[in-house]
Amino acid sequence: MTHRKTYAELEAETRARYPSGQTPGGVTVEDIVQLKIQNTWNTHLDIAREMAGVMRADMAAYDADPTRFTQSLGCWSGFHAQQMIKAVKRMRGTARGTYVYLSGWMVAGLRNTWGHLPDQSMHEKTAVVELIEEIYVSLRQADEVALNDLFKTLKAATTEAERAAAIAAIDGFETHVVPIIADIDAGFGNEHATYLLAKEMVKAGACCLQIENQVSDAKQCGHQDGKVTVPREDFIEKLRACRLAFEELGVDQGVIVARTDSLGAGLTQKVPVSQHPGDLASEYIKWLKTDPITAENPMREGELALYQDGQFVKPVRLPNGLFPFKAGTGRARVVEDCIANLTLGGADLLWIETDTPNVDEIAAMVSEIRQAVPNAKLTYNNSPSFNWTLNLRKQVRSQWIAEGKIAEGDYPEGNELMKADFDATELGREADARLQRFQHDISTRAGVFHNLITLPTFHLTAKSMDELSRGYFGEEKMLAYVSTVQRQEIRRGVSAVKHQHEVGSDLGDTFKEMVGGERALKAGGHANTMNQFAAE
Repeated sequence: MTHRKTYAELEAETRARYPSGQTPGGVTVEDIVQLKIQNTWNTHLDIAREMAGVMRADMAAYDADPTRFTQSLGCWSGFHAQQMIKAVKRMRGTARGTYVYLSGWMVAGLRNTWGHLPDQSMHEKTAVVELIEEIYVSLRQADEVALNDLFKTLKAATTEAERAAAIAAIDGFETHVVPIIADIDAGFGNEHATYLLAKEMVKAGACCLQIENQVSDAKQCGHQDGKVTVPREDFIEKLRACRLAFEELGVDQGVIVARTDSLGAGLTQKVPVSQHPGDLASEYIKWLKTDPITAENPMREGELALYQDGQFVKPVRLPNGLFPFKAGTGRARVVEDCIANLTLGGADLLWIETDTPNVDEIAAMVSEIRQAVPNAKLTYNNSPSFNWTLNLRKQVRSQWIAEGKIAEGDYPEGNELMKADFDATELGREADARLQRFQHDISTRAGVFHNLITLPTFHLTAKSMDELSRGYFGEEKMLAYVSTVQRQEIRRGVSAVKHQHEVGSDLGDTFKEMVGGERALKAGGHANTMNQFAAE
């Protein structure tokens, strides 16, 4: 982290300017110091520069010890991000190793002006930038509120020991600001459009950009069908566009996550031009599905031909003009994509979009990639698109049958395995144990530096509103709110239970005192109902 000036350093600097202890207008040195400490960064670009360094340090720590992986949850508002970081700090005492993931899916689904849209890059580009900005405004406000409380303690100190302890708490305060991994989809256009958007995202505070190798105007969610990838040289140009945006803005340690959707993408939009055998284009073209040219299948007007392995063949072309790949080639294309993205595109982290959460399969792909790039590291999507319960139970069942531990008829084969009837069975408990250690296993065995869940706050909001609505509009009425929300906030120490304080009411009172003294009209008096929570 960048060196922060201490309370003593700032006080000395300010007092040197105002030896009397206040400005000609009557503003005190102490109040100036407080505001300077609360305003650590002048711009969000400063945040991007510092958080890039945090990510780089975390990556180095992971290289030394793969149990030190990092985590994030996808957040679709600044408040979600703020409450996540507060919860982590409350639990661990630190937010180190915790990031915020900004999901393009959730921007499309929840943050654009055209309604709830699918993950197909149809949302406004500005909505992504605005969410990055909003998240950092919320995290910085969490800092301001917490530091204001510490300064209140300092002002209330009556002894030198109490004052020294309060200043030590201020100097030792750990920010709520953490790195954001921001989804730039497939770049929202050509490489120049990608560069322009990347710059705006970085200026908003993003130290890490995640970009995928799909065609911008045919972009699909990574867990849907119909995905179309671009030739590798096209994608490398977009990786370079992101790098140039970082470099231009002085974010020298900016991090790029190169995502490949090739495992589930069976189509490409164009056939790249190969200059010589073994180049990027030929390595991409070799996977195209082709038909032999024969008397029964001759070349026809408007068709294309490729020269491969000493003969001419026709690439299969669909009515929409897209070219399909050979079936079963996705895994090989993923490995080649990843190596090219690291060695030629300058990516820092990989993202392999998979169709199931299987540690062994991902570890096998990473093992191949690491033969070419030994320190290859991944970001992995612990996606809500997976039915985690069913997937893990099926994996345990298959393994136990192969090992002879159970017979095929001991547990059902299909979706019936999802039933609650199996929750307390030996198989159900083993699947849950594997779920609990999944992130540890995938990080230590498959090179996953960062584990994220893309859409948790989407599902959490839906589930929580369903739970509250069923009770409140049903039989429980106010008991539903109190038992499921407020009582839990109080008992778990969730600071948002004091909702006025959470959004800066006390912060506002402090500022009024700074400029108005005893004339300040404050909200935090005896009539403030937040006092009912003072003992909690």
